[in-house]
Amino acid sequence: MNFIFISPAFPTNYYNFCDRLKKNGVTVLGIGDTPYNELNQKVKDSLTEYYKVNSLESYDEVYRAVAFFAFKYGKIDYLESNNEYWLRQDAKLRTDFNINGAKLDDVIAFTSKSLMKDYYIEAGVPVARYAFCKNFEEDLKFIEKVGYPVVVKPNVGVGAAATYKIKNEQDLKEFYNRHFQVPYIMEEFIEGNIVSLDGICDSNSNIVFCDNEVFPPSIMDIVNENLEVSFYVNKEVPLDLYEAGSKVLKAFKIHSRYFHLEFFRLSKDKLGLGKKGDIVALEVNMRPPGGFAPDLINYGQSVDTYQIYADIICYDKIVNVKLDYPKYYCCYVARRDRLQYKYSYEVIKAMYPTQIMMHERLSETLSGAMGNEFYAGKFENYDDLVKFNNIVLEKK
Repeated sequence: MNFIFISPAFPTNYYNFCDRLKKNGVTVLGIGDTPYNELNQKVKDSLTEYYKVNSLESYDEVYRAVAFFAFKYGKIDYLESNNEYWLRQDAKLRTDFNINGAKLDDVIAFTSKSLMKDYYIEAGVPVARYAFCKNFEEDLKFIEKVGYPVVVKPNVGVGAAATYKIKNEQDLKEFYNRHFQVPYIMEEFIEGNIVSLDGICDSNSNIVFCDNEVFPPSIMDIVNENLEVSFYVNKEVPLDLYEAGSKVLKAFKIHSRYFHLEFFRLSKDKLGLGKKGDIVALEVNMRPPGGFAPDLINYGQSVDTYQIYADIICYDKIVNVKLDYPKYYCCYVARRDRLQYKYSYEVIKAMYPTQIMMHERLSETLSGAMGNEFYAGKFENYDDLVKFNNIVLEKK
């Protein structure tokens, strides 16, 4: 089997997908813009061969790289980046080279925030009302129906980038003063915590592994207001979330992919959407949760989701991973450089000598949504997780 992985060096933990595929006997071919001699040795070891392009943004360059690998190794069976930024380019390459997996028409449906709502409706999951931003006067008509605040976001975009909360007419005027160049949609604002169902599905859209993440703060507010970041992997997956996610995967006809499905859990009754505690659709992301979230899932669920992914690609079932190990709460807590904190890493490490799983600084590319410096901790009890979160973020 020949598998092309786009950008194996970024994010820095994504070489693990290549590593597990290679261990399963796959010929793993990497395409990236990092010079080979600058690659981490673990990245080099995870690949059969690497093709360096000047820019991954250049479709012609990446196309030529795929063509070279196809000429040298024969038919390419899979091509993925597992990165939202490259999903459409991945799909175009699969379309042009007739490679297994989602083609361009398929990917448009789950990267367009307006089109994906139709699939949520097909799955029977409530969705927020929306309209395309046209002009100030037309937007006011929509706001008259749903009330302030509303959220405006690019119809096609990555995460919470360029997403804004509009609380009054002045905010709306300022939004139009930005002279945006891409189509935007406007949605009614939903009050609730963001929860996700993350996991891996087989070739028939059946979930083979999943977990639940809980995001108390709004990612949109984190990005726009440069806030601290915290979220956690739950011990167990709530049944209503599992059922909703299963229906969504079937509606979108998602095959052999890592997925990240986002929902609101309503914090108050919302007319036309549900009662407090109900699930409402937010977005589908047909790639792993961002940054180091796959590693947190591994720590919390005592599994190796990189290996599960490789097994699904190779065998369409889990072969090399057991799912009956202890489960924990695993949290991600990220600081901001602009703030001064009470405790140093050394002090916190002394407090939690066995519970800290990771501690790293993040690149500028990821820091907007994920913070500048993060701690990952694993705990048996939720209260201990909350205490750890508070200690990491306590100020001087």
